[in-house]
Amino acid sequence: MIEIKEAIIVEGIYDKMKLEQFIRGTIISTNGFSLLRDRKHMEMIKQLAARQGIVILTDSDRAGFLIRRYIQSQIPAEQIKHAYIPEIMGKEKRKTFPGKEGLKGVEGMSKEIILNALQRAGCTFFKAHAESEDKSQNRRPITKLDLFKDGLSGGRNSNLLRAYLKNELNLPSRLTVNGLLEVLNALFTYEEYMEYIKGFQLRYQKPDKSDY
Repeated sequence: MIEIKEAIIVEGIYDKMKLEQFIRGTIISTNGFSLLRDRKHMEMIKQLAARQGIVILTDSDRAGFLIRRYIQSQIPAEQIKHAYIPEIMGKEKRKTFPGKEGLKGVEGMSKEIILNALQRAGCTFFKAHAESEDKSQNRRPITKLDLFKDGLSGGRNSNLLRAYLKNELNLPSRLTVNGLLEVLNALFTYEEYMEYIKGFQLRYQKPDKSDY
């Protein structure tokens, strides 16, 4: 079992059951869209966020992003981390038919994919607590200005380049610029990002500045 400091917020009971197979910690289900009407349930999540922080791990479909954004709107950003699963077509074993968008949810992901998503989000794994704190100290963050300079925001072809980047990093296509920035800072140091983006620009041929 792997112990995680942050409370993990998932959509449904089957997602919760999946995580409980290999994660020890606080795992809360939103019960789907009922969270939008359940003030007490939302208040509990707020208290968890204030006390230990939360990580949102919802599906990559439209419903999952709507729930994610609702929670975001209720809780200070510094108390939230975001974990994203890749967009994989298919259905969970217990289902007869796939969801509306044909994507597997958290329940259908492997242990390795889920743990990788939580690591990317910057979750605190208790065994690696000291190491993760040392790594985060004195670290120059990747900023929106960096994304602009690298053609990933504010340009004519920025949407396309971000789509290429999200696909290459196996991230949801609905991820916003702010969400992408958060993931990049969890995945890379600034120096690692600069090295990675050089190769990325060569692969996808960053447009000339005259195109902006």
